[in-house]
Parts: sequence; C-alpha cells; structure tokens
Amino acid sequence: MRAFQLVGWQQPPELREVPVPEPGPGQVLVKVGGAGACHSDLHIMEAPGPPPGFATQLPFTLGHENAGWVERLGPGVTGFAPGDPVMVYGPWGCGVCANCREGRENYCQKVSGQGGGLGGGHDGGMAEYLLVPAARFLIPLGTLDPRQAAPLSDAGLTSYHAVKRSVHLLGPGSTAVVIGAGGLGQMAIQMVRALSPATVVAVDTDAGKLETAKRMGADEVLLSGEEAVTRIKDMTGQQGAQLVLDMVGIDPTLRMAAQVARVLGHLTIVGLAGGALPVNFSSPPHECSVASPYWGSLPELMEVITLAQQQKIKMLVEHFPLERANEAYQLLHDGKIQGRAVIAPHP
Repeated sequence: MRAFQLVGWQQPPELREVPVPEPGPGQVLVKVGGAGACHSDLHIMEAPGPPPGFATQLPFTLGHENAGWVERLGPGVTGFAPGDPVMVYGPWGCGVCANCREGRENYCQKVSGQGGGLGGGHDGGMAEYLLVPAARFLIPLGTLDPRQAAPLSDAGLTSYHAVKRSVHLLGPGSTAVVIGAGGLGQMAIQMVRALSPATVVAVDTDAGKLETAKRMGADEVLLSGEEAVTRIKDMTGQQGAQLVLDMVGIDPTLRMAAQVARVLGHLTIVGLAGGALPVNFSSPPHECSVASPYWGSLPELMEVITLAQQQKIKMLVEHFPLERANEAYQLLHDGKIQGRAVIAPHP
C-alpha cells in the first residue's frame, strides 16, 4: 500500500510503498477515508531531530486525525463489522491506568498518549490502511462521511475539550475570545455556540479567515492588534473576557490573550507554536486560570460526533489525494487552507 512517511528530519515526507499491516489479536485494520493535515505535523517535519519523548524510529507514517471504514478485525474483536464507518480516537494510552479507565487516554499515566503518526511508536493514517491497536479507539460514525468527519478527531475534539472545561463561566452576557480563526479556531467558535450563550469574538491577522469565522457563528470579528484589545475591553465594560482561547500560541497572541482576559477568568493555550505567556503579579489578571489542554477524552469525542450528526457543528474540508500531501502541507504552512486539509487515500 502507499503511505506518506517522514523519512528524515527537516526533509519533505515521501510517498512510499509499504506492506499492508495484518491485524493481530484485539487489533483492527481500517481503510482510511480521510486523514487531516495538522500544524502539529508541521512542527514534527520542521524539527531538527526527535522531539522530547519521541518513541518512533524513522521512517513512520504521518496522520493522527483519522476516519474510515473497518477493513479487517483481528482475533477476538467484537462490536464492529467490515464496512462500518468509524472515527479513530487519536491519543492511544495504556488502557489500564486511572486516567485511561476514565476515558482520558490523552493523559495516560504510563505512555505518551500520542497515538499513531505523532511519535508514539505507531504509524498514522496518511496511508491506504491504518492499523489501530485496540477496538476501544474506534467510535461508530453512523451517517457521517469519514472523508468529511476526519478532522473531528483532533480539530473538533481539541476545541470541544478546551471549551467544555470552561462552560461554567459562559453564562448569559459572557464573552469568549478565540484568537486564531484557522481550522481549530473555526471549530472553537462553533463549540462555544453549541455549548453556551456567550458572545463569541474571533481575532485573526487574515481578513479572509475572519469572514469564514463570521459564517461559522462569530458575533464579532477583529483584525489582530491594539484596536482589537480596545474593542474587546469596551465590549466587556473594561473587564475582559471570561474565556480566552489562544489557538495560535506565539508571543504576540499570548500577550493579547493576557490583555483581554479577566479576573477569575480562563486563559487557555491550545496552539503549539511555542510562545511564552507574560506572567507577573498583574498579568494575567488576578486569579485568571491558565491551562494548556491536550486533545480530549474518548467520551468527549463521542459527544463531538453527536454534535456533528445533529448538524450543530461542521468542518470546512479541502480534499487532497496522497500524491498531493506535500502540497497540502505547504498550503497549510502558508496559511492558505481556509478550514482543514484532508488527505483522502481512496478516490
């Protein structure tokens, strides 16, 4: 089968021929419908060497945001049948620690929880087939098309978890600010709308992405800069927003996040760009909680799929065949993907 693999650090990945995996006991082989291209992949590609905690040897197949159809069941697997459309939960934990037992395999206490395609020792889904190590990582998609639904497993789940943990702050009259209106930001806007009555403000440097944010349900869209900070302050009676989600994570966006958060609010860092939040006695505001959540839980992914089935959330998707995967990543790098680029291995 064909697989899009990272073969060297700071080198473009390559499309290579590799054997089709055979599912062992408890495992499931999935025919990949779609694999989302994520900024996390760019960070891996651009790294000078293995990041901390990286367990995978090169080459390995990229793609941690996957959906498809059950192809073959390993011995002992029940509950699924060939042809079933499924979502693949991305963080693969040990399954037996306390956090995994609660479905929070993203915070597994024994292994990285990175899953396939992210350096956890497993190949990802940018290939014609994906070997999933346990059936518990599969969630039925029902009527959803795997080619369209794939980004829900990361862009959807990560945004949902980041918003859900702060829903108690988002009552009537509250404000949520989403900094960065790319694929993740667009999902975050919709999650705030689906889970709360809060006013949603989207901030970005790209006017085109702000137009998309407006279509996705943002109440107000602002070009990034001091004027945006002033406007948010004015909207909130100089108090700031109850929830600020930084979907980018560079120094300027984190400075803005600290400026527009409020006392007793939440400042949540979702973006992985490696910036630093300025912290002193007055910044962020007093008792403003700062968190950097990672992905989300298995039960939360089930909730995300339900929201999609109810058509309360949607993902803008641009499809690419495996042969154009490098092109998709270059467009992502250049900020030219309006929603999510999805690699679709099968025509």
